[in-house]
This record gives sequence, structure tokens and C-alpha cells, in this order.
Amino acid sequence: MGLCLVFLPLASSKGEGGREGSASRICCTQGFAKHMTSAKAGSASAQDPSSFTMGMWSIGAGALGAAALALVLANTDIFLSKPLQATLEYLEEIDLKTLEKEPRTFKAKELWEKNGAVIMAVRRPGCFLCREEAVDLSSLKPKLDELGVPLYAVVKEQIRTEVKDFQPYFKGEIFLDEKKKFYGPRRRKMMFMGFVRLGVWNNFFRARKVGVTGNLEGEGFILGGVFVVGSGKQGILLEHREKEFGDKVNPVSVLEAARKIKPQTSASEKK
Repeated sequence: MGLCLVFLPLASSKGEGGREGSASRICCTQGFAKHMTSAKAGSASAQDPSSFTMGMWSIGAGALGAAALALVLANTDIFLSKPLQATLEYLEEIDLKTLEKEPRTFKAKELWEKNGAVIMAVRRPGCFLCREEAVDLSSLKPKLDELGVPLYAVVKEQIRTEVKDFQPYFKGEIFLDEKKKFYGPRRRKMMFMGFVRLGVWNNFFRARKVGVTGNLEGEGFILGGVFVVGSGKQGILLEHREKEFGDKVNPVSVLEAARKIKPQTSASEKK
């Protein structure tokens, strides 16, 4: 911005008017000097790199704080959907299909009606965490056989050879639950938040250490679980709902629940 200076001649009069005019000019000069000093100070402040740096540091610190808070909250159970406990009546009416070339549809209660059952609701057959849990449950097969308790699994979809590839890890019969009822009554999902949970990463490393491998085929966000159901109307003896990826059931708890099953005896056996 340009400045235009006008020089006025000094008054030759030595009277009051002359003195006032001179004082007025002095005040104007002092005010202009102050204005220029203030403008220079403001310009220097605007060009000061330390002010810009401090501003950027403040923004960065705020972003890091928000990220840290999000990470902490993601590792709590605050945002996890709570499971709704299943009832025996709910499980009994679930429609299942065999995986044969000509599938047969039947009610799930056939699985446990006589001798009870241990049932794994598989989140995803190709998931190495699910395969690790399948191996753990299969390790109980000899003891379950002694108790006369069968071991089953249900899957929610059948993609290419995924179920077939899962069978080496699971030593029981597998059925298809197309309506995903075993994953309810309140179906729960874990999305990408699962990948920032420390528990999930711990589960990843645990399964990798065992040497279990997997793939990314199929739907894997709907969480699964494990049920131990007594014979007849004995009820649900254990219900484990997967809280996060790789949250597997305790095999000891499964075996303890299986020992409580009271097999149904037929009328001919009673005689």
C-alpha cells in the first residue's frame, strides 16, 4: 500500500494558531510512526516460522490424541454387540441341510435328541482361527466317543471346496445352516474394528505359532460359537459366543458340560 506524504509550510506566525498547528503536526507524525512500528511488528509475527510450527504441532498432537483414544475404546467391549442367549426351543426349530449331492433338510433337534451333542457354529471354514478351534474340539473326540456324545459343526455357506478343505481339521459331521440361525438369535458382526484389537492380534500369533493356515474365501464377519446341548429336553449346557476373531471356547469347559449329558433311553432298552 503506497503512502502519500504532504509537507505543509511552517506558519510564520508566533501566535496561538501557530503553536496549535505545530502541535497538531507533531501528533500526526508520532501517530504515523506508531502505526508503522505496529505494522512492522505484525508483519514480523506473521512471517515468524516458530508460530507456524507450533500450530502444526498442536494439530498433530490433537490427531494423535484422538487416534490413541479410538484405539483404547476399540479394545474395550463398549462397542461390541451383546449376544442374546439362545433357548432350546429356538435351536430345535432350526432347519439344517446335509452336504450330500442330494441334500436332506431336517430339524436341528435331531442332532442331540438321543445323546446330546457338541456343535460348533463355524464363522468361516477357511479362517485359520476357526480351523485352530476345530482342531481343539476334535482333540476331544476320543473322550466324547466314550461318553457317547457326537461332535458336529454347522456352516452358513458352501463355497467351492471350503467345507471339504475344513474337514481335515474337524473330526465330526458338518451341516449347512443357510438361514444362519445358529449365529443368532441376535446375529453379531465384527467388522474392521477387529483388526485394531490387541486380543485379535494375540489370537493371530497364537494360531500361526501352531502352524494352522487358511484363506480369505467366504463371509467371515458374522461371529460364531459353540454349543453343548443335552439330550431330549435337558437344555443348553454350554453356550460360548465368539466375542472377537479367534475367541475360541475352552475345551475343558466343553468336556465338563458334555459329562453332564444324560442320554435318552428307548422303551425297549428300559425293558
